[in-house]
Amino acid sequence: MEKIVNELLKEELYYEKLENGLDVYFMPKKGFTKKYAVLATDYGSNDLEFIPIGESEPFRVHEGIAHFLEHKMFEQPDNTDAFEKFSQWGANANAFTNFTTTAYLFTTTDNFYECLEHLLDYVQTPHFTDENVEKEKGIIAQEIKMYDDDPGWTVALNALKAMYVNHPVKVDIAGTVDSIYKITKEELYKCYNTFYNPGNMALFVIGDLDQNELFEKIKLANKYNMAKMDHEITRIYPDEPTTVNQKEIIEKAPISIPIFNIGFKDDKVGIKGKELLRYEVITDILNEMLFRRGSEIYEDLYMKGLINRNFGAGFTSQVDYAFTIISGESKQPKEVKKTIFEYLEKYKREGLDRNTFERLKKAGIGGFIKYFDSITFIANNFIFYKFKDINLLDYVEVMKEVTFEEVEDRLKNHFKEENCVISIVEPIENK
Repeated sequence: MEKIVNELLKEELYYEKLENGLDVYFMPKKGFTKKYAVLATDYGSNDLEFIPIGESEPFRVHEGIAHFLEHKMFEQPDNTDAFEKFSQWGANANAFTNFTTTAYLFTTTDNFYECLEHLLDYVQTPHFTDENVEKEKGIIAQEIKMYDDDPGWTVALNALKAMYVNHPVKVDIAGTVDSIYKITKEELYKCYNTFYNPGNMALFVIGDLDQNELFEKIKLANKYNMAKMDHEITRIYPDEPTTVNQKEIIEKAPISIPIFNIGFKDDKVGIKGKELLRYEVITDILNEMLFRRGSEIYEDLYMKGLINRNFGAGFTSQVDYAFTIISGESKQPKEVKKTIFEYLEKYKREGLDRNTFERLKKAGIGGFIKYFDSITFIANNFIFYKFKDINLLDYVEVMKEVTFEEVEDRLKNHFKEENCVISIVEPIENK
């Protein structure tokens, strides 16, 4: 067992790779009443083509299958629902699928080890039949239709469709009604057997627990005594150009005011680990300088009545794609975009404010340290970063190292007209 100590955060992290390949992490939190565990696999909706375990030819799955598989994991061979036991032990359990990760989690104050063993057990007990797969299709179809009616989801997905030509990040995580009705139990087992193995998964536990007892309990859990699976997963992604797919997408919906996403597609991809983390931190600081409430851009747009308080920006980075999204509500979204570019060009000519950079950098470090009072924040973000070869505990160190010059350079290279798109959802006009 390896012990990692971060003096600045005053946190300890215990790590061990089990014989079967599972990465296990534990962060002790003395005095905390709640305990949290998340078991995740490096597998999400983007993984639409791969070579299945035991096969040699590429296999293309139907869109939405990773999310479908997450739903089906709760149905057990005895026809019970995995959530039922968590409820009996007083625990709150959940699961989620995003573009790159599927995770199963619970939080509890009591009966932690019973819940942990159950988590490890049910995630390693797939039960797919023709009947239960068909039954699930109707449930997920309703979920998809609900999101289709959500203008906030529509404007965000259309921004991805505008930015990306081929990459599966442009595909809805849940798929389409048509695609999920084509999913079979055989297809589900191919995905499960390829991606749901200990060598492609990680377990993170946080709470007031003894590390020696915890690791011993995990090793004794029946399903994790299985033999190590050594196969390398071959994922196949289409080539993605640096250019955008289309400059704008406009749809209509029954809303009272237009909503928009202005997207900037990043052309620097293929990096991971600390290099990717540094790139993310630089961009986060830049976005905070430019678009936070109180910034010059924000105040000008707000005083002109072009935006309201629902305005902000965020950067998303993965190994093979990255983008900034500026979102908000406006009766004149194209005028918002025009004004933003006027300021961007001004800052490129005249430079950013160094004092603002230093102030926001210090505030960012302080804010991040404060987040370590939340076990949910720590657990979920640790898993997100782990699959990008990043240790969450390195965040503050990297933030301290970032320079003003790096942020100014990022401004010039990231915010360009040629890699910018706009997605708008407008109100339906009354006739």
